[in-house]
Amino acid sequence: MPSSTFPMPLAWISSWTTFAAPLVLCFSNADLKGVRDAIAKNKVPAPAKAGNFADNDVVIPKGNTGLEPTQTSFLQALNIATKINKGTIEILNDVTLIKKGAKIGGSEATLLAKLNIMPFFYEMRCKQIFEAGSMFPADILDITDDQLMTAFHEASANVAALALGVNI
Repeated sequence: MPSSTFPMPLAWISSWTTFAAPLVLCFSNADLKGVRDAIAKNKVPAPAKAGNFADNDVVIPKGNTGLEPTQTSFLQALNIATKINKGTIEILNDVTLIKKGAKIGGSEATLLAKLNIMPFFYEMRCKQIFEAGSMFPADILDITDDQLMTAFHEASANVAALALGVNI
């Protein structure tokens, strides 16, 4: 395809080394902050998988699990205090099963699946923005007009102080 028919410069392709797979390119003429926020809202619950690392602490709440009493040994192997109540297993206290950053074991993943707990999410995150031939981090979209005005006023005050200091 001739470059004259492609609406934006192809220089941004050299920046692809900053990306890691999987990669999604989103093209839009809409407000960038609105597009980023719309993408961030779309999360899908995901089960814990053995061998992955936890994005957050996983807590099993106390209460009835709905599991049959034959499963008590499975819970006891994970050091979870239980009792049998009306033919089902009840967990006595909230239990932090997996700490943030810890590797998920097979037993923990199996227990979460049995309890139908999906502690993680599949989501897309906006990392970089490309606009008018420049790439910048998505965090720049969080800067407010008030922050810009404050920074401008501080810079103006510094310039005025410098001018007074050198008798200009």
